[in-house]
Amino acid sequence: MLSLVTRTARLMALLGGVVLTALVVLTCVSVLGRGMNTLGHSDLVSGFAPGVAAALTGFGPVRGDYEIVEAGIAFAIFAFLPICQLLAAHATVDVFTSLLPARANAWLIAFWEVVLAVVVIVIAWRLIDGALTMQSRGQTTFLLQFPVWWAYGLSSVAALVAALVSVYCAVGRVMEPLTGRAWLPGSEGANH
Repeated sequence: MLSLVTRTARLMALLGGVVLTALVVLTCVSVLGRGMNTLGHSDLVSGFAPGVAAALTGFGPVRGDYEIVEAGIAFAIFAFLPICQLLAAHATVDVFTSLLPARANAWLIAFWEVVLAVVVIVIAWRLIDGALTMQSRGQTTFLLQFPVWWAYGLSSVAALVAALVSVYCAVGRVMEPLTGRAWLPGSEGANH
């Protein structure tokens, strides 16, 4: 089972990475286009090279870049959550807990893992509900006019995978102090 969960979490992370890379490229192209347009409208370029200025004013930002980035970032965040959860890669502060016995720390980790699983399940549930609501309303984005529920739907899929991985991790973290053996990667503690 761990192998399947690991492969799924890695696949989601790869998808999130592809989307995030595409968003970075889109943002760079948009900023470059906006900068070239601004330069083309400047008095300096217009005065010295009117032909270059005219060519530069043909560029501009990518239409709807903000809408695409907004939808893509939401998906990427939820796509990275499963691998982060599985590898216990969340930021932790163990100033006081490092003084506790190992068994007490294991139970504390298990408690917070269960809490996080519940939170991720609630978020996934609300995203799915939001996607269904947006679909029934037919709401679209302002510039590109693509249905808003698409972004909710993609984020819901990633959040659902995150919820499943979170439940698996919560069960594994509870089993660790019960059985005295590591069930999940990242069970060895923080690497400082």
